[in-house]
Amino acid sequence: MTKIAIIGGTGLTSLKNLQLDQREVVHTPYGEPSGPLVHGKFADTDVVFLPRHGSGHTIPPHKINYRANLWALKEQGVTHIIAVNAVGGIRDDMGPGVLVVPDQIIDYTCGRSNTYFEDGLESVVHIDFTEPYCQALRSVLIQAAQSAKVEIIDGGTYAATQGPRLESSAEIRKLERDGCDLVGMTGMPEAALARELNLCYAALAVVANWGAGKVDGAITMEAIETCLNEGMQKVRSSLEQVSKFL
Repeated sequence: MTKIAIIGGTGLTSLKNLQLDQREVVHTPYGEPSGPLVHGKFADTDVVFLPRHGSGHTIPPHKINYRANLWALKEQGVTHIIAVNAVGGIRDDMGPGVLVVPDQIIDYTCGRSNTYFEDGLESVVHIDFTEPYCQALRSVLIQAAQSAKVEIIDGGTYAATQGPRLESSAEIRKLERDGCDLVGMTGMPEAALARELNLCYAALAVVANWGAGKVDGAITMEAIETCLNEGMQKVRSSLEQVSKFL
């Protein structure tokens, strides 16, 4: 049986039109998740919603307890996770306001607790991460956006950086040379942990700004917030169509 969770990123700390059933405080062997799990019905589909940065958007990317978040969702019987990410655009067609369903990821983070397989093992465990996102769920997200008449780009490589600072223009040039199309701070280890738990996981990324140096001038939080307000409307419209294609 399919059970969906939506992890909200920057700009999506709550889910409008979610018919709330309950908020549940969950404890895990890995500590506390970012906040209570919100159970409800969204567009006639039962979902669990979890704001990645906390309900007040107070947890920076490098301090998120990714292991607790994914473990808590798995324990609730979740099988499919839609991860909403605010990102910077690197590729020329991935400017502010564009929605992207990435198909690859490169991890540039450091010092994050990034695996469940480290203590008390009978043998070392290696997961296959050739295709880091669930292809079936990626297809659902693309079809849902198209059904909502929202323009969306199929595929792209997400660069997961440490944060919380934004990147330098030289770093963006390096990421571009590495083949990255988008840059964000929360894609890893979330995607890998989902794979370790055998969860079907896909990302719905909304571009909030150009990467540093892609256009003249400084990157301001005011401009990011304005763009995210518009972009998240597209995200919500797309999510409302997801149940048609599961």
